[in-house]
Amino acid sequence: MAKKILIAMDESENSKRAVEFVGGNFDTRSSVTLFSVLQNTETMCAMQAPELTPYFVAQQTSFCTLEDKKKELVAEAMEKAKKVLVKKGFAANRVDVKLVKRKKGVARVIISEARTGKYDLVVMGKKGLSGVREFLFGSITQKVLHGVKNASVLLVD
Repeated sequence: MAKKILIAMDESENSKRAVEFVGGNFDTRSSVTLFSVLQNTETMCAMQAPELTPYFVAQQTSFCTLEDKKKELVAEAMEKAKKVLVKKGFAANRVDVKLVKRKKGVARVIISEARTGKYDLVVMGKKGLSGVREFLFGSITQKVLHGVKNASVLLVD
């Protein structure tokens, strides 16, 4: 049984199902890390240059406000997820919340965390992409599934 579990999540219903699945099916003595990769928009939000298009300049504040709201929603979802796990019997000190800013692709950040954190299991909610779109562009889920080498990956539908 997995002793160290990484749940890659955002604020989606898929992530909530992944948390519920772990809470209902894994040993409550396991350590769980709720992990989310946030967009790194600080540079774009602070950007002031004459080369910027007038449209971007006009919408910059709105965009940055939306990104801040998205970060709040993700943080709230992760705190709720922690409460769900604690309610299911996991000790609060064995459930960590980790938000990191994106420095490269989201899948690569998750794969890196899985490797460096020495997790036994990576759990993700499966997102619904059409087969053609997923084949052409890939998905974070697919990339993580194929990229994690030293841990099992569980996709929750």
